[in-house]
Amino acid sequence: MLQRLGNRLSKSGSLHVLVVSTVVSTTRRGGQTLRAKIELESETHETERSLKQANNVTFGNVLEAPFNKEGLRSPEPDDELKHLKLILHNAVIAQKRFSTYTQVQVHEIFKAAAAAACAQRVPLAIMAVEETKMGVVEDKVIKNHFASEFIYNKYKNQKTCDVIEVDSAGGIVPTTNPTSTAIFKALLTLKTRNALILCPHPRATKATIAAAKIVLVAAVAAGAPPGIISWVDHPSMVAAGAPPGIISWVDHPSMVVSQALMQAPEISLILATGGPAMVKAAYSSGHPSVGVGAGNTPAVIDETANIQMAVSSILLSKTFDNGVICASEQSVVVHDQVYEDVKAEFTRRGADFLTKEEKARVRSKIVVEGRLNASIVGQSVQKLAQIFGITVPPWTRVIIGEIGMIGKEEPLSEEKLCSVLGMYRAADYDSAVDMADRLVRFAGPGHTSVLYTNPLNRDHIDRFGSVVKTVRVLINKPASQGAIGDLYNFHLDPSLTLGCGTWGSTSVFSNVGPMNLLNIKSVTERRENMQFRVPPKIYFKGGCLETALMD
Repeated sequence: MLQRLGNRLSKSGSLHVLVVSTVVSTTRRGGQTLRAKIELESETHETERSLKQANNVTFGNVLEAPFNKEGLRSPEPDDELKHLKLILHNAVIAQKRFSTYTQVQVHEIFKAAAAAACAQRVPLAIMAVEETKMGVVEDKVIKNHFASEFIYNKYKNQKTCDVIEVDSAGGIVPTTNPTSTAIFKALLTLKTRNALILCPHPRATKATIAAAKIVLVAAVAAGAPPGIISWVDHPSMVAAGAPPGIISWVDHPSMVVSQALMQAPEISLILATGGPAMVKAAYSSGHPSVGVGAGNTPAVIDETANIQMAVSSILLSKTFDNGVICASEQSVVVHDQVYEDVKAEFTRRGADFLTKEEKARVRSKIVVEGRLNASIVGQSVQKLAQIFGITVPPWTRVIIGEIGMIGKEEPLSEEKLCSVLGMYRAADYDSAVDMADRLVRFAGPGHTSVLYTNPLNRDHIDRFGSVVKTVRVLINKPASQGAIGDLYNFHLDPSLTLGCGTWGSTSVFSNVGPMNLLNIKSVTERRENMQFRVPPKIYFKGGCLETALMD
C-alpha cells in the first residue's frame, strides 16, 4: 500500500541528495538478532561496496534489475503528471510482489529496516534540525529511537499476513517531526506488506527522504521488493549516482500534482498527519483516509495534586523538542487554592512569567494573518524572546502568560507548538474542567487532555474523563511522552500518528498502528444454533412430569 504521512502538500524545497550505503549482517538464529548499520555517504562506490560486503551484490543487480524484471519503469524528467503515474505504477508492482511474502519474510524485513533506522537516529536528528531550523537534536534522537526500536518491539510478534492488505496509500510528512514520522510510517508499511509514497514537507525534504532511503535500502537488502517505498522528490537523484528505478520523483510538485496524487485510483488509503486543512483535503480526496488533527492540550492541576510532580512533568513535556509535538501542553489550568504555589514552582524551575506589556508583544507574534506564526514553531526560548521583542533570563525554560479568555481574541489560548504556555486560574474544580473542555473545543477537539490530581480522587478523574472531549485523557503524566504511548503507560499503543475521533473530524480515535493499514476478512461457515429451553428446575422423581410441565 502507498502511504501518506502528514503535512501540507506544497512545493518542494531544494534538496541536496545523499546516497545511502548499507551494511547488514546475517541473522543469528540463536539470539534472533540482526544488526544493521546505515551510513550516509556522498560517493556511489561507497554504497556499492557496502552492499557487496553485506550480500555480495551491487546496487545494479540488487536494486535496478528487479525493476526491469518486475515491470517497474524509471521516470522521465519532463512531465510532472507522467512522473506521478510512474511512481504509482512502480509502487503497485512492488506491492503485488510484496503481498506474496510470508510472515517470516516480513518479520526479517521489518527487523532489518527498524535496526537500520535506529542506527542512524543521531545523524537523522542532526539533519532534521539543520534543515527545518526547528527542535532539539537530542530530543529528535529520542523520537527517532522511539519510531524505530519501540515500534519494532511493540509489533514484532503481531501477525499481519494471511490477510488482505490495503494495497496502496499516500503519505504526507510534517516539518515538525520529519525523520521520526517517515520512519514510523515506513515501518508500518513494511509490517503490513503495503507500499508507501511519501510527500515530504518542503521545509523537511532532505531529512525526510534520507530517513526513507535508510529504511528502503535496508528493507531491500533484507529481501523487500524495490519500489516498495518511494517519494515525491527532485530529479537530482540520478545525477547523484543512484540507480534508475530505485527512486521515483516529481520535480517541484505543484498543487495539481498533489491533488492528482491524492485522487489517483491506485491509492487505497491516505494516512494524513497535520493540520485541519490538510486533513480535510485528504478526506475530500475520494479515498479512505486515516487523518489526525491539531492539538490544544490543556493540563489541569487541581487542589490535591502533587505540585512538584505536576510542574516538572509539564516542563518535561513542553520543552521536549522545543514543543513541536502536537500533544504537548498548550495551556495550564490551576485551581485557585494552589495557584500561587504552582506559579512559584514554575518560577523555581525556570519559567518566566510575562508582564502585561510583554503579553501584548507575544500575542502579536503568535498568530499572523489568522494562522500560527511558523517562525516561532520549535524555536528555543532565547530565539522566541528575540522574535517577541522581550528579554528573558538565560536560564529560562518556558515562557508563561497568565490569561483569562479563551478564543480567537486570546492568541495565548491557541495551539502554539513552542515553549510558550497560557495559564488560567480556576475558582474551583468544576470551573477548571469547564475551562479545559472549552480550550479543547476551541482549537484541539478530540486530541489530548491532562489532569494532575491525587490518584485516589476517583470522582475528579471520572468527571474530567467524562466532560473533556478528547480521546486521550492522561492522568499525572507529561502529555508529549504520555500521548504517544508505551512510555508512561501501557494502554496506549506506541504511535506518532494520533487519531482524534469524530470530535476532531477524523476517522480514528486511537493511536494509529498496523491494524489501521489492513483489511481483515471474516470467513464464516454455516452453523445451526444449538439453543433449547430448559425448565428452571430439574425434576427426576416418578410422577414429576405434570409438575415439571406446569413450570
